[in-house]
Amino acid sequence: QLQPVESGGGSVPAGGSLRLSCIAIKYTYTTNCMAWFRQAPGKEREAVASIVTRGLATYYADSVKGRFTISQDVAKETVYLQMNNLQTEDSAMYYCAAGGVICANLDPDLYSYWGQGTQVTVSS
Repeated sequence: QLQPVESGGGSVPAGGSLRLSCIAIKYTYTTNCMAWFRQAPGKEREAVASIVTRGLATYYADSVKGRFTISQDVAKETVYLQMNNLQTEDSAMYYCAAGGVICANLDPDLYSYWGQGTQVTVSS
């Protein structure tokens, strides 16, 4: 069973950067899409970005466009989320997920496999 494992979270000041990593063994064989979601306390889970596992297309939530970049290294079976110019509103638990059908549709209900999450905290 596919089991994403996230790493790379931490605490940074506003304007700082972090790179999250998600290892998911053999994800290109079993899923159409890999995605990052986030959830802050008291808020619903929201989509951040997705990537086509056997292609190049990427998709982003409007709130992170121009600041975050999703990428993958198939050989390392790893998906990354480079986050630049972080703001306090980016503070959340970040989850890596595998699944999806049409990767542009960032509906979390379409993702079957989820990691445990990694915490990102941005201070002002």
